[in-house]
Amino acid sequence: MDLDERIQTHLLSVWGEEKKFLKRGVEGMLFLTERHLMFVTKTLSKYKWWDPATLRQIKTLHKSKNTMIHHDGYGNEELRRDLENKKNMEVSYDQVSKVDIEEKPWGSVLKLEINFEDKTKKYHFSIVEGWVKYPLKDPVKFMKVDWTPVVDYIKSKQKITE
Repeated sequence: MDLDERIQTHLLSVWGEEKKFLKRGVEGMLFLTERHLMFVTKTLSKYKWWDPATLRQIKTLHKSKNTMIHHDGYGNEELRRDLENKKNMEVSYDQVSKVDIEEKPWGSVLKLEINFEDKTKKYHFSIVEGWVKYPLKDPVKFMKVDWTPVVDYIKSKQKITE
């Protein structure tokens, strides 16, 4: 993340899955900045901040399905700090070869194909409303949201190459 980049959207409680055989999903935060898409699974933010922010996000998304939202208490500096952990994903919009939305009976899915140096990987992202915590933390209820602003933003930031 460059010093002059700013967060455009910040989504919590996002279930991200790489679509690969026997690959388990993971909870994280999804970010869009002016030049990058990030999925942060390892954060230094405290539970005292995370839990109330997640509840506010659920209420906000019930009122309006628009996914272009921000959260107080987590800004550009916190994102830069979290991106120092190499387990967190940061890709430029030009690495995204395909972006799509799929509506499932249980929720809305943002589908991405991302080109890495050696291969293309498929990812699915969904916003979770409810969790089961035992024996493993897993989502039990997903939200139906409007991913269209996210898709439009990603496409508007891509350089057209043909």
